[in-house]
Amino acid sequence: MTNGHDTHTHIVPIRVYLLVYVALLVLLVATVGAAYLPGHHTLLNNVIALTIAVVKAVLVILYFMHVRYSTRLTWLWASAGFFWLLIMFILTLGDYFTRHWVPVLGWE
Repeated sequence: MTNGHDTHTHIVPIRVYLLVYVALLVLLVATVGAAYLPGHHTLLNNVIALTIAVVKAVLVILYFMHVRYSTRLTWLWASAGFFWLLIMFILTLGDYFTRHWVPVLGWE
């Protein structure tokens, strides 16, 4: 007698984990390399570093947290987490970039 709540386990080959590990190491080297690009702390360097960080986070979430082999509901919640993070970044950067609009004594 089975119920409707049986779980399906997916066995991931060790080769997949090793390839993801190598990809994470390559992205780590790319992150360190991006930190040494000329024009330190420019917008381009920050965009490159954040893009690499997002790719690394997606790899970890998909493979090490097994979201890739999960149900659509799990995909929905993982996507909702990324969407919420995007909203938080937009609100934080919106505040940060508009601070110079209001003059404050002592900040000059």
